[in-house]
Amino acid sequence: MLEDRQTAPSATAWPAAYPQGYAVVDVETTGLARDDRIVSAAVYRLDARGEVEDHWYTLVNPERDPGPVWIHGLTSDVLEGAPLFPDIAEEFATRLEGRVLVAHNAVFDWSMIAREYARARREAPVRQRLCTIALSKELGLPLANHKLESLAAHFGVVQQRAHHALDDARVLAEAFRPSLRAAARDGVRLPLLECRPLTEWTDRAAPLIGRQSGGGYSSGHPSGPPASWRPSRKRPACPYPNPGRYEPGKQLKQGMRIAFSGDTSVERDLLEDRAVEAGLHVATSLSRLTSLLVTNDPDSGTSKVVKARQFGTPVVDEAAFGQLLGNVEPATEG
Repeated sequence: MLEDRQTAPSATAWPAAYPQGYAVVDVETTGLARDDRIVSAAVYRLDARGEVEDHWYTLVNPERDPGPVWIHGLTSDVLEGAPLFPDIAEEFATRLEGRVLVAHNAVFDWSMIAREYARARREAPVRQRLCTIALSKELGLPLANHKLESLAAHFGVVQQRAHHALDDARVLAEAFRPSLRAAARDGVRLPLLECRPLTEWTDRAAPLIGRQSGGGYSSGHPSGPPASWRPSRKRPACPYPNPGRYEPGKQLKQGMRIAFSGDTSVERDLLEDRAVEAGLHVATSLSRLTSLLVTNDPDSGTSKVVKARQFGTPVVDEAAFGQLLGNVEPATEG
């Protein structure tokens, strides 16, 4: 664990506007899609200065195939006797209540948690989240990439079991404390975003957890459509004129044309829905009129990335886009 006490701000220097408590969270899941489930969850509760108060961990029976066992190590046999999410929802909520949810690529962890609570006909008591990827960018940390292992290495935190929810949450908590103190020392505004609970949820049949000895990944769905978070619909036309290209360092503005390319941690439809709700125009292709391209792999050779280079279209990754969505400038009237 990194010793950072010498660089911590004094009691009188600590920013009064900073949150009074944090819940550092990690969830392991059956996959990345909207109908995927949580298979384990861990929470480290921290006080206002990032000191650990306690921690909690649980397995969760996803009621379906466990997915990429080679990543999280949790087979069907291990999970069969685990509690269902509704059984742990109340205890999980007590760990989150009144605190800022902190996670590495927080939009993903929050989305998975919000979906599980929606299935349980409940609402997670989370109002704000903080992404440690966004915080590391705000601090200008010299990281080779934005993986958790790189953030951990920067602060001298040793990972013991990567992709085990409890150890990942521990590692993140230990890396978050010096990040938080550096932000307080330098007067950095924390990149807090609002957490909106899901209010629409349609539950359809999903493959039940099996007893395959290897816990193999089920690549398909049963007959019929997969689970859906919103009724299928055609998105309405954007009501705002295109104000032009996004300028790095500034806000997005309603009416801007946004294109996506490549894989995303959050289901693409959910990202696009959030963009539309913010007043942005989601474009299926990239042209000279595109305001911004969102991609986690700007060095790929996809047609959108190639065109973005040709046209000089600004490019940001998914985490940065999530931050921008939290403060979209209203369209100019008239």
